[in-house]
Parts: sequence; structure tokens; C-alpha cells
Amino acid sequence: MEKKVRVVIADDHTIIRDGLRSLISSAKDFEVVGEAEDGRRAVESVEKLKPALVLTDLSMPKMDGIDLIEAVKKRSPQTKVVALTVHRGEQYILATLKAGADAYVLKDASYGELMMAIRSVLKGKHYISPEISGNLIEGYLEGRKDQKELLIRELLTRREREVLKLIAEGSTNQEIADTLYISIHTVETHRHHLMDKLEVHNTAALIALAIEKGLVSK
Repeated sequence: MEKKVRVVIADDHTIIRDGLRSLISSAKDFEVVGEAEDGRRAVESVEKLKPALVLTDLSMPKMDGIDLIEAVKKRSPQTKVVALTVHRGEQYILATLKAGADAYVLKDASYGELMMAIRSVLKGKHYISPEISGNLIEGYLEGRKDQKELLIRELLTRREREVLKLIAEGSTNQEIADTLYISIHTVETHRHHLMDKLEVHNTAALIALAIEKGLVSK
């Protein structure tokens, strides 16, 4: 009997997980061996179950999909990861691929496209939904990206961008620590690093620069 492809599904919505499990399981050569409603549990499932593939959302509690991808690739490099998301922005796409995702598929994709993406990555290829791959390439060809903004984005880690966003939204150090499940000391360290990297000396200037460069919304 041919060995089935073992899959772990990570999404914080039960109805989405149920639908994906049904779709994936309908293919005779696949089996869903684990599910997780947040990033941390997904990583634990990968370490325990050693699946061939992880199908994950990007927006999840406790650990988001991008951090999950980085963790999975670090702990289980052979595991393929397909990001299934509603996000179409270049920032999400580039960050997800940089984290190590093998495919980036939109949630409005058909079952056929999803399975094509999955089978492609299992063969060692990469896949990006056509609706966004064209825009991504076009954006670079037309030079729409401001290079200084890109350099600043590259300068900051993902966690620093998360902290910066919460600072700009007016969150206190304690609120940031609670939201990101880190200590207040770690928040203060991130705040210090942000000011050093962005060359500002107070929170007001930090927020102003972040808004000016499009790192956070107004």
C-alpha cells in the first residue's frame, strides 16, 4: 500500500479546519494527521507528528503564521509549508516567502488550485497564486517600492515591527507584553533597539517615523 502524505492544518477557525480536512482527506494519497488552532500548537504538532506538509493561515493567536513557518523550517527543514491566507499585500507575501514558505495561496482559490500548489511543493517546486504573483512582479518592474522604506523594513525584525505597531497604537509596555506573550523587560529591549535602529530618541519621534515610512497605519 502506498504511503500517504501526512498533513497538519493550522487555522484558528474551526469551520476552516473542518473544510480543509475534508478537502485534503478526499485525495486518496493524503491524510490529515493533526490540527492546531494557534501557531504554538502547530509547531508542537509538527515536532510530534513529523508531517510531510503543513497548511497554515497567517493570522493566528499566540504565534502568527510567519513565525510558525520560521519555527517549522528550523525544526523540520524537510517539511513543506503552504501558506493559505486572505492577505494580498506585498509585505505579507515577501515576509512569508522569506520565512521559508514553499507556497502562497489565497483563501479564495479553488480546490484544484490548492491541490496543485500542494503537489507542486511536494515535488520541490514553489507556488504563488497567479492573482498576486503578477502584481508582485509588476510592482518591482515599475519601481513602485520606495527603496529607503524597504531598507528600513529589512532593518527591523518581525518582532520589532510587531512591537512598533503596538507602540503606535498606544499600547503600554505591559499591554504589549501580554499581547505578544513576552516579558516587560523584553518589550523595553525591543523599544530600545527600535530607537537605535531608526535613529530617534523618543516614542513620539519613533511613531512619527513609522507612520511616515508606512511601517504602521495612521
